[in-house]
Amino acid sequence: MLNKIKLWKNQQHSSSLRDRIIQIKGQQVPSHVAIIMDGNGRWAKKRALPRVAGHHEGMKVVRKITRLASDLGLHTLTLYAFSTENWKRPKMEVDYLLKLPEEFLGTFLPELIQENVKVTMMGYKENLPDHTLRAIEKAMDDTKDNTGLTLNFALNYGSRAEIVDAVKHVLNDCQNGIIDENGLTEDVFSSYLMSATLADPDLLIRTSGEIRLSNFMLWQLAYSEFWFTDVLWPDFGEQHFIEAIEAYQNRQRRFGGV
Repeated sequence: MLNKIKLWKNQQHSSSLRDRIIQIKGQQVPSHVAIIMDGNGRWAKKRALPRVAGHHEGMKVVRKITRLASDLGLHTLTLYAFSTENWKRPKMEVDYLLKLPEEFLGTFLPELIQENVKVTMMGYKENLPDHTLRAIEKAMDDTKDNTGLTLNFALNYGSRAEIVDAVKHVLNDCQNGIIDENGLTEDVFSSYLMSATLADPDLLIRTSGEIRLSNFMLWQLAYSEFWFTDVLWPDFGEQHFIEAIEAYQNRQRRFGGV
């Protein structure tokens, strides 16, 4: 009897999710959603598990949310996978984090190809291990002609460094006569950033109850809508992603206007 009740509840839950997805797709869906995936370590600590167990569980959520983002018709999903500050963490944890792209893409890449998802990356490649780079570059090459969702990994990424580097490139191009300083606009400056080929995020999601940007896309998030949740990333499910999209659709974006 209990199993029948549980099955009925699961069916009701799935039906409710499907109805909400249909309703969302009937309205304006954000083109670009960025996510700060936070709380893996705390999730593991609550269960007396090593931190890497939380990162492994979080990887499963990436797969689930990518599928949903593709189904909803998003153009871009950017995931903050590893920051330039994360190198300060214990070496064992850093090593594991940098093995995750290989593990994730090794199993999920065929599905990404089938679902017409394009993989991209923004961040500093110089310090990344060879195995991490090989996995990312293979995924990028194998999906380069796909025209569906762009799954963009922010890997070894830091926004302040990105902006400083962009300024250096602008100065260099001004000195070499490639651009004129009077022609430097916000759009031109954006073209010097790592996200040059992407539209700015419409919506930023951060999990685990933290309310800060943590050096993530500082320029690009200037007029993005923010949605914060106390849910830890490994517990973040389809219903939470849908809730964030619904909240976005109920807001009025003014971009500084009335």
